[in-house]
Amino acid sequence: MHFDREGGTMRAVVAVIGKDTVGILAKVSGICAEYKANVMDVTQTIMQDLFAMTMLIEISELTIDYIDFAEKLKNTGAEMNLQVHVMHEDIFNSMHKI
Repeated sequence: MHFDREGGTMRAVVAVIGKDTVGILAKVSGICAEYKANVMDVTQTIMQDLFAMTMLIEISELTIDYIDFAEKLKNTGAEMNLQVHVMHEDIFNSMHKI
């Protein structure tokens, strides 16, 4: 899947949920850096031993296909016993229109 937006910024939302362990933010942001996805904003919280993080990333210059990138994050999350969901901003916005 490829999203084209002439001259505009393409963004995606990454949600990560799972048991808190050392290195979650580093691992996810490292994958983003590897494929030129710029992390624009991060919010995270730890409730007892549950880790929850939401990232807004800029994906206009991804060096791999968006679907492959999302799959890479999802698979890396699974290796760390985390749920990782990546949603393109256009889809996210469509879901939340009134």
